[in-house]
Amino acid sequence: MQASSPDIQASAVVSVDGLTIASALPQGVEEDRVAAMSAAMLSLGERIASELGRGSLEQVYIKGSNGYVLLMSIAEDAVLTALARENAKLGLILLDMHRATEALSRLL
Repeated sequence: MQASSPDIQASAVVSVDGLTIASALPQGVEEDRVAAMSAAMLSLGERIASELGRGSLEQVYIKGSNGYVLLMSIAEDAVLTALARENAKLGLILLDMHRATEALSRLL
């Protein structure tokens, strides 16, 4: 994903059980920790969307003072997580993520 956009700093594909399938994370970022948090956020997001009548979850968007964490479901088996810069063009990143999740859903 980083090759498609300079605003993406890291990315990972994680199973709904919190296991890393693939990742491109910077040094010092713990792969297992990212995987566990991604799976937990996906699960919580799905529950919130369902309980509040928002339909099926498509994405989770977290904005912090140093940038974004974006999560997007890959079918029902996995989640794509991306870390983006503070001044990132989110529309382009979300489009790239959507395309990636479509391709990955055919592989997983």
